[in-house]
Amino acid sequence: MAMSFTGCAQLGPEFMGNGRNEYNKVLANTNDEQMLLNLVRRRYADSIAILEVNSVSTSLEWKQSAGLAANLFDGTIYDNNLGIRGDGSYSEKPTITYLPLQGSDYVRNVLSPIQLDIVLLLSRSGWSIERLLRLTVNKINDVNNASEASGPTPSMEPSYKEFKALANIFYVLKEKNMINFGYQSDGSTKEMALMIKPKYRESEEINELLASLNILTKRTIIPISTDYSGIDERSNIEISLRSLAGIQFFLSHGVLIPEDDLSNHRVKITKKKNGESFDWQDILSDLFVVYSGKEKPANASIKVQYRGYWFYIKDNDMESKYTLMLLNQISALQSGKIEKAGPILTLPVSQ
Repeated sequence: MAMSFTGCAQLGPEFMGNGRNEYNKVLANTNDEQMLLNLVRRRYADSIAILEVNSVSTSLEWKQSAGLAANLFDGTIYDNNLGIRGDGSYSEKPTITYLPLQGSDYVRNVLSPIQLDIVLLLSRSGWSIERLLRLTVNKINDVNNASEASGPTPSMEPSYKEFKALANIFYVLKEKNMINFGYQSDGSTKEMALMIKPKYRESEEINELLASLNILTKRTIIPISTDYSGIDERSNIEISLRSLAGIQFFLSHGVLIPEDDLSNHRVKITKKKNGESFDWQDILSDLFVVYSGKEKPANASIKVQYRGYWFYIKDNDMESKYTLMLLNQISALQSGKIEKAGPILTLPVSQ
């Protein structure tokens, strides 16, 4: 009995270790599933909703008792008896609170173009500039990055090939440490700029980049702006950034729609100039792909069921997994601090 009580005294830390890790895994997985589900919904032109986990609390209770009873009589030894009793019980009572994200502040943040500071922050944290530009930018100096896909599915094929090449040039030059992104100070203000290492200013690679941007200046520090300057001689980089909703619409075109839904026009089909159907994988195959099928996938990293089909990201598709991770980070940065709005759904769960 003494050994039993000693062992039970250490159950609390063990329950906490196992429980916390399980809650952590479920929270991360359901966040990814919700994001994937909303991307699929956008592709089908269905309304989306976001339920944020506002709080998770749980109480653990372990009850134990033991007793010893003896009956002694003056009769024979067989009239005497000794009894030992022990019992224990464990209960866990989690309470999960969901917060629907809505209201004017949240909608305004989702529909507003993301900030240049966010792009720079993510670039400096290790994200590839090529992935960032392809995900967050509509246009750079009139070089189009399928800007038509930053909303409901367009009718005609977007322009994108020139931008894919441009994004790769940025990536290569940054990897070679020939360029970098930062801030230039102008008195009390500072603005983002492209910094060209002076010794590479006249190199063929830099000239190719500037020619792609239609930039004529010979400076090594080129301002980056989100406002159109109206200057005839191009001397700065003008970027049109997507909103968070625009990024989600763009990535939703990476969803491979089941053939039955395509043939029954349950999604909008984009056409080429010759009238053939445009394949969105030409843009997104190396960035973000969501597969679909009737059977529950066995090799999925993230999966959701919708409209009678399973939609999933393959576990070995690292590019899609990284893009989803980046989207989650952009969502957290762009959404900002939202005041609680609407009903808070609290679910007590008994076990």
